[in-house]
Amino acid sequence: MKSLNICIDIDGTITEPYYWMELANKYFNKNITSKDVIEYDMHKALNITREEFIKFYNIYAEELHFKADLREKAKPILQTINKKHNIYYVTAREPKMQEVTKKWFDINKLPKGELYLLGSHYKVEKARELECNVFIEDRYENALQLADSGFKVLLIDCEYNRYDLVSGITRVYNWEEILKEINNCDIQKKKEISVGIA
Repeated sequence: MKSLNICIDIDGTITEPYYWMELANKYFNKNITSKDVIEYDMHKALNITREEFIKFYNIYAEELHFKADLREKAKPILQTINKKHNIYYVTAREPKMQEVTKKWFDINKLPKGELYLLGSHYKVEKARELECNVFIEDRYENALQLADSGFKVLLIDCEYNRYDLVSGITRVYNWEEILKEINNCDIQKKKEISVGIA
């Protein structure tokens, strides 16, 4: 029996957070870098309207998602986590991105886990449904919602999420730190079970 239920966001968490930037710079004739992306909403960094960014995304979404690079060590550590824990991929991507997302997982040989494309940034209900023990996320607002609802959140560091943390959120800087935190949670859960708390 696997130990923990781990919910994992995809974009900016498993993927490199700025994989959209090169194509967006070319499309909008911009020259922004990761240092310019200090808010999650990409259109603000590009100094364009939300509608303009949505138009760009609707044209290139499949290409962007299909060519996204993995964060360093994400693949081997996901494989390690998958041996002991249940993995659920919970993303705000639209359901229409299901096929390209599955192909990307296959090509990158990532562990199979249940995939939920919510079409919304609100992930609390899905986390409850999945009895999530740890949620790995990059969007600050999502992390706050999840932590406020009682979930342990690992917020993977990005230029756009460097705000004050609240109880329940731990900032991590890479996938090696994520693995350490999950191992600590596993040890804590086993201790609680042994003394009859859980």
